[in-house]
Amino acid sequence: MAQYIFPRKATKKFLYYSIVLIGLSSCVSTKRITYFQSVSPLEDETVIKEATYTPRIKEGDILDIRVSSLDKASNEMFNPVPQIIHYSAQSAGTIAPQPVTGYTVDTAGKIAVPLIGEMPVAGMTSKELATLLTEQLQRYLKSPTVTVRIANYTISVLGEVNRPATYYVPNEQITLPEAIALAGDLTMYGKRKNILIIRETNGSRQFARVDITKRDIFSSPYYYLRSGDVVYVEATAGRLTSTDRVYQLAPVIISSLTLFVLIFNAFIK
Repeated sequence: MAQYIFPRKATKKFLYYSIVLIGLSSCVSTKRITYFQSVSPLEDETVIKEATYTPRIKEGDILDIRVSSLDKASNEMFNPVPQIIHYSAQSAGTIAPQPVTGYTVDTAGKIAVPLIGEMPVAGMTSKELATLLTEQLQRYLKSPTVTVRIANYTISVLGEVNRPATYYVPNEQITLPEAIALAGDLTMYGKRKNILIIRETNGSRQFARVDITKRDIFSSPYYYLRSGDVVYVEATAGRLTSTDRVYQLAPVIISSLTLFVLIFNAFIK
């Protein structure tokens, strides 16, 4: 039986178009989903200065204030509330956050502390308030030590993420990439180039869009999230028009059909 031998020219065309298709498909998918992309290889050597943020106490915050000294009875007077549960990164997510207890900052920006009375705290950092309390309590306690933490420091991640929830931030600092990691990363349908950040500042809400595929996110004022921030990831058009299975198979089917057409054209020429 005679064997049909592919023409050398057709074989070269087949290999060429195959390489082109594979390269184009990989470039498109990578650029669409890869985080922190560089504009050029030289940018890989660039050190980007991160945006800085120091949280300050504001109206409505619940403060976890812990006082310890050599007098056990006095310690109990200053720490009348139960110990607040500390959440780790693994167990932080919860759709229904548990009630938080502590010293609530009133509408005038004050809290009431035993022996000291009312004192303004709005605008201070946790460290500044701890230092001030330590100085004032030295009149009543022997060698006092004070720690302060914003107990209701939370952020919410919604939309096209794997674990949408409200998350406690025990160390009062979290970045947008860390929040996305807590939420189990974006789904395949999440818009990585158009993430919405909702932030309340001075009684008004701000709406900002960020692109997490670009490296300038590190210098963005929304790189560090603030207490009460909402991160919303919108869905792509594919989420609304396709099922999961069809969406996954569509690129493979299209690439296969395109390759078949190219091969067919190469043979008939």
